[in-house]
Amino acid sequence: MKDDTDWLGRWKEGKIGWHSESINDTLIKHNNILGLEEGDTVFVPLCGKSKDMVHFLQQGVRVIGVEVSELGVKQFFDENLIKYSVKEIEKFIVYYNDNISIYCGDFFNLSAELLESIHVTYDRASLIALPKELRRNYVRHLQTIIPNNSSMLLLTLNYPQSQMNGPPFAVNEGEVNLLYSEYFDYQLLECTDDTDFGSKFRHAGVDFVQSSAYYLFKKR
Repeated sequence: MKDDTDWLGRWKEGKIGWHSESINDTLIKHNNILGLEEGDTVFVPLCGKSKDMVHFLQQGVRVIGVEVSELGVKQFFDENLIKYSVKEIEKFIVYYNDNISIYCGDFFNLSAELLESIHVTYDRASLIALPKELRRNYVRHLQTIIPNNSSMLLLTLNYPQSQMNGPPFAVNEGEVNLLYSEYFDYQLLECTDDTDFGSKFRHAGVDFVQSSAYYLFKKR
């Protein structure tokens, strides 16, 4: 995946301001709409070491993630005291146990065969991590590798892009419609003004930050 952002360098230097040590409040709020049952599988693209994966595991839901940084993958397992094994599949090094598999490598190398068991995709910070020129390719590949009749929870941020450089990048509802409507039916669950947005936004002096959540269902 070609991206000018030095993600591996950020992990090595500990510059991972996108990571949260708590489970995402919006995920908890809209968890029921996903209809996940014990034994189902959720896919978390560009997962980093997200605590949200722990939330799914605590529900008895299996997790498949993909992450380019091996350091981030190792930190997830070590920090959450989760035992794992390692194997190679296709172009990935896979860290796994019975309940979770994280594919370390390029998202664009994922195949539909690797994700045929998933029920839900959870995108908290994947789309907004990518510059505009990559977002369309990301969605096109995503829709080819996730099963028909699977659903997605997509979380985005919107702010005046001219006032601050990403990542995270600004994505408004118009762009969500443009990117996803060909492949998915979607519903805007909420769009809220984030009055407690982070220091990066405050220092940039942005006029506003909006947080949005979408429920998507992949068409046949």
